Amino acid sequence: MKRLITSLCGIAALALGAMAMPAGGQAQDTPRMERVPDRTAGEGVGPFGRMLIRGATLIDGSGAPPEGPVDILVAGNRIEAIYRGDARARSPQSVDHVIAAEGMYVMPGFVDVHGHNGDPSKAPNASYGYRLWLAHGVTTVRGVPIYSGPDNMAISDRARSRANSIVAPRIYAYAVFGDEWSGGAVDSPAQARAWVRWAAGRGYDGVKFFNQVPPAVLEAALDEADAHDLGTVAHLGQRGVAEVTAARAVELGLAGITHFYGHFESLLANGAVVRYPNDYNYLDEQSRFSEVARLAEQIVAPGSEAWDEYIDLLLENEVTLSPTFNIYVASRDVMRARTLEWHERYTLPSLWDFYQPSLTNHGSYYHDWSTADEVAWRNFYRPWMRLTNEYKNRGGRVSVGSDPGYIYQTWGFAYVGELEMLQEAGFAPLEVIRAATINGAREIYAPLGQEPPFGIVRPGMLADLVIVPENPLENLKVLYGTGHLRLNRETNRLERVGGVRWTIKDGIVYDAPALLESVAAMVAAQRAEAPAAP
Repeated sequence: MKRLITSLCGIAALALGAMAMPAGGQAQDTPRMERVPDRTAGEGVGPFGRMLIRGATLIDGSGAPPEGPVDILVAGNRIEAIYRGDARARSPQSVDHVIAAEGMYVMPGFVDVHGHNGDPSKAPNASYGYRLWLAHGVTTVRGVPIYSGPDNMAISDRARSRANSIVAPRIYAYAVFGDEWSGGAVDSPAQARAWVRWAAGRGYDGVKFFNQVPPAVLEAALDEADAHDLGTVAHLGQRGVAEVTAARAVELGLAGITHFYGHFESLLANGAVVRYPNDYNYLDEQSRFSEVARLAEQIVAPGSEAWDEYIDLLLENEVTLSPTFNIYVASRDVMRARTLEWHERYTLPSLWDFYQPSLTNHGSYYHDWSTADEVAWRNFYRPWMRLTNEYKNRGGRVSVGSDPGYIYQTWGFAYVGELEMLQEAGFAPLEVIRAATINGAREIYAPLGQEPPFGIVRPGMLADLVIVPENPLENLKVLYGTGHLRLNRETNRLERVGGVRWTIKDGIVYDAPALLESVAAMVAAQRAEAPAAP
């Protein structure tokens, strides 16, 4: 009875994160996100007629090894030329702006394919997350969704970002299937097609599914999305996965799978459905997230014939996996997640409050989290990471998504955490960077049948770049906004090194430390209004 009462208390809030919001109106007293402020004159410089990035080591995003020094010439918002070796004599001597990047590393701007930024109870102004993304080198975000509900700002923020009138990454906006419109329940193939046509007409770039409709409805929506060149990605939630596993969704036409949902249900060793405890309750998030880790005990052996056949199916259908390993990492060590060093300075008090164990906040499920729960999750990660790594090894596309704003994962920092976890899964550092750059860009542009204009450092590509003082291939931790603590062996003193130095988006140069300072000021201001320090 106690568990039932707990679940009933949390139903409304859990729905926000676990399902598509119903069509229809919005209560008048529902808090709304604030408008993102216009970019001011001092926020970013450029684009320039000609800008030279001098003396850097290039990691181009293709998987090719580093090379340097190189000089990179940017004209407006495009890369015009790359001069290799001792290039000073060949590089243009007359330019409008020079970035002295000697000894530093330059990469394509990072792509986060799993972004959210529309919950006023956590961060009432999306500028907070946008700045944290940019400060960590993320120049492109696929919102899945970036906002939700009627009359939201996804399309307008996308336009304002393209015009560089706000401080924000490049935005691609996906709508949640069934959300926003007033055309009635989306519960038939005809209604599914009508909703997709509406979303295409509204200007969305793609559709996010939560696996809550019958297979025929999902199939119709996927077919219609393909006809309109819309991307598709799904969180194959447990309430629908008995009918539509990842294998079934791919057969119906799904292009992308995010998180782990649907994979293990496609690989069950005994029976057609997951074997839950008899007192399991999906709407009690302690139960939901504790028991999902036990799925690892119910699947076929990794490397078995059934395992390989499933990977073959994903490969044959050119599916993209965006695993979001990091968003669930607190499940295997909640104490570490709670004490991450950036929370005090960069996590808003309102966001910190949202993170705390709660019956109403989605993802705050560690109500009575045990050693057994953490061990189960550590065991769960092993086959999940192996599946992802083997898919990559056999030619499958894996991209990087952070799903920030839940479970102690703050924007930007969560993205770098995902890079680290891809390396843990078996990705070489160059493979991590490729997943974070050109793979994410290609996932976004695949529905259009086009190669992306960003994601790799080559002449003709958009000038979306990230410049870091330290070598990220040696240690991905140097990408965190807080940098990396390293012992100076000559002085025997700890030094903080790294952190992104400059993020260049569309030819505009952003001072990453200055962006972080602006976020710290937001945190301090909110704390001064209502003290609630981590």
